Amino acid sequence: MKRYNIGYVAGVFDLFHIGHLNLIRRAKENSEYLIVGVLTDELVIHFKGKAPYIPFEERLEIIGACRYVDKVVGVTFDNIDKMSAWELYKFDCLFSGDDYVNNESWIIDKQRLKQVGADIQFFPYTKTTSSTQIKKIIGI
Repeated sequence: MKRYNIGYVAGVFDLFHIGHLNLIRRAKENSEYLIVGVLTDELVIHFKGKAPYIPFEERLEIIGACRYVDKVVGVTFDNIDKMSAWELYKFDCLFSGDDYVNNESWIIDKQRLKQVGADIQFFPYTKTTSSTQIKKIIGI
């Protein structure tokens, strides 16, 4: 029996790599049903100041093809807030890399989700490969 019925993880998932796969695989190992949210290009530009290299529709398709993913959804300005996402998907646990574990807004989100019976679980960030490292190596 897996720890959670419905799991949720969201990200940009640009230049899909082993760190992304590790996060999704670990989330699925803990969830009967895994929903993965992919941020729209507009949202990425808003938060990071630049567009992802792989367009949104292609990132959706890549994530949706992963055997660990039961459902892939777009993440927009309407559902980027973790409570808004919970309202839509009623997940039992939100998964993330541990690079956010001490982030003040994530600590608040964890408290808010706890009030509705949901949890946040952090997995170790894969230090060997990141989208930023890949972009630097290939000169993007």
